[in-house]
Amino acid sequence: MKFIKYTKYLGDDFGISGEDLMRALQNFFLRSGFERQFMEFGEMNERSLEQLQEAIRQALESGELFSEEQLQEMMERMNQMSAEQMQNLIDRLTEKLAEEGYVSITEPGEAGERKVEMANQGQIGEDNTRQNVRFEVTDKALDFLGYKTLKDLMGSLGKANLGSHDTREMATGVETSGSSKAYEFGDTLNLDVSATISNAIKREGIGEGALNLEYPDLMVHQSEYQSSCATVLMLDCSHSMILYGEDRFTPAKRVALALSHMIRTQYPGDSLNLVLFHDSAEEMPLSELARVQVGPFYTNTREGLIVAQRILRRQRKDMRQIIMITDGKPSALTLEDGRIYKNPFGLDPLVISRTLEEVHKCKRSGVLINTFMLARDYAMVQFIQKVTQICKGKAYFTTPYTLGQYLLMDYMNQKTRMVH
Repeated sequence: MKFIKYTKYLGDDFGISGEDLMRALQNFFLRSGFERQFMEFGEMNERSLEQLQEAIRQALESGELFSEEQLQEMMERMNQMSAEQMQNLIDRLTEKLAEEGYVSITEPGEAGERKVEMANQGQIGEDNTRQNVRFEVTDKALDFLGYKTLKDLMGSLGKANLGSHDTREMATGVETSGSSKAYEFGDTLNLDVSATISNAIKREGIGEGALNLEYPDLMVHQSEYQSSCATVLMLDCSHSMILYGEDRFTPAKRVALALSHMIRTQYPGDSLNLVLFHDSAEEMPLSELARVQVGPFYTNTREGLIVAQRILRRQRKDMRQIIMITDGKPSALTLEDGRIYKNPFGLDPLVISRTLEEVHKCKRSGVLINTFMLARDYAMVQFIQKVTQICKGKAYFTTPYTLGQYLLMDYMNQKTRMVH
């Protein structure tokens, strides 16, 4: 059946949907400060409406929003538009993002923030107030970005079966994947009929009457035991993640969103928490991830491990693990009196010893640490090798371009070998 939706006509928007805009603006929404490396740090990236509209303008002018068949026609139409017509188009597209629930547009008010009223012609505020208007990325937008990132990453890996985590243990269940076993009290009664009857025939032989089954004859199918997993993703947001001409933080944010989407949709029994570490460390809601930027210059790995262990102690899961994404060696330490001790030169004995103490605590608690390194500094490699040796975890030496493939495949497969 064909449905027709009637809406108020606000002018030609070139047929651009909210999803088209999200695809074109994903880099803008997830940017991490790479384009402003030497400006003053702000923990959260507060974006103005003017910045959003400038990003839409750039997407229009670059042709990202159009297919190859439409590109030439649309570019010609835009070249014929006046400055006012172009601004009206951008206003309509901004309003479309808000109407479809991808962004929430607000402006400062005396009693807190309030939603901006959209003008009938599709314009949002006056030119002199645009700079004061802010927008927030919504949960729907984060879910879309996570899904798209996951789809892109999995597409590059080929076909993969997403399901629960396999372990070496066997248990009785409905899905069969192993040999049958003798039934024991408490097992799921998923009978292996042929093996059960075969046991009874061996015991009694083939007769003319009914075949009597006894308790020892019962055989049940085995299935692979599927565990639940509590994961803390430790994300290094020290300033080095955007230095040296490479943005390492934005790809890490993309992977975090993809992992969150995968866990929510494919592993509903699992949990994922996010910890940011820099001069200090703190737990960060996944809903705030898109707004996070790189920050201070030091790397307090120990504090990140302390916060991660605190989170994992709350979780009642079969498996508990820490996934650490970093590009620098530990260079900071929170002292007992709350002061931050910092030393960026070499492997500071105090910082390293205190950090490894937390690694040993993870081992004693049964917490696995898997590290994804975005640099190959000799001192960093030495430290990570020590962490891996203590916790029997894995170390992956990756690049921002391969990080997602390594991390997602590791999460799904739970392999035991190290990749160098």
